[in-house]
Amino acid sequence: MADQDEMSFLEHLEELRFRLMRSVIAIFAFGIVLFIFKDFVFDRIIFAPRRIDFASFKAWCWISHNIQLGDKLCVKSIDYEIINTTMLGKFTAHIIVSLIGGFILSFPVVFHQFWSFIKPGLRKNEVKAVRGISFFTALLFFSGVLFGYFVIAPLSLQFLGNYELSDVESKITIMSYMKLVASITLAAGIIFQLPVVVYFLSKIGIVTPELLRKYRRHALVVVLIISAIITPPDLTSQVLVSLPVLLLYEISILISRRVNKRREKEMASKG
Repeated sequence: MADQDEMSFLEHLEELRFRLMRSVIAIFAFGIVLFIFKDFVFDRIIFAPRRIDFASFKAWCWISHNIQLGDKLCVKSIDYEIINTTMLGKFTAHIIVSLIGGFILSFPVVFHQFWSFIKPGLRKNEVKAVRGISFFTALLFFSGVLFGYFVIAPLSLQFLGNYELSDVESKITIMSYMKLVASITLAAGIIFQLPVVVYFLSKIGIVTPELLRKYRRHALVVVLIISAIITPPDLTSQVLVSLPVLLLYEISILISRRVNKRREKEMASKG
């Protein structure tokens, strides 16, 4: 592509269109693969958290036995049933899962295209300072997705699916089930981008380590509220969800402090 220092506004738009097209192609390419292997995707991934032999349930049971709680944390049965109530229900769920999965798998490509678009506008020292940003962004995103899938989603499914109300039986539609699993895993991946967002906000001077420290208690309250909304209303579940986010917040403070020091040195050298 042309040198971005010499590009006109229309050429910038063309460059952006080129990057967006690559991102869309990557999403659809991965989505098509997932669409083809629907049996594996649904049986081994989407519907896995509703089986008692799911990895997370085995891990909780192992922990329960090792901390002398017996079978209190063990999942012995899953009583809710997944049903389809519309003609297009299964096909629509198949399409949506394929697209969301396509985005998740292609995230490194999508971010790389975004980064390739904005990088030419940065100075050499700025580009050098964020070397490896694509790798760490993808690492955080996939860590969040795995955390959402193996921790938050099973807890939420167990609580909501087995919640008792009089003699009402739990028959969950496939779209409701799929949307819950997909939204939780995708949201967790995005939440785990907190350090990256703080880095760029610190870079342009909007966020400072002092500001983050000042609102640490407020952040704690917000995290606990979010945890209470997306997880069952018990202390253990909320702590499991809150701890990684709070850890990311503390890491973000360290990142902001480092960026702020570098900014001050650059301003001092220019002065």
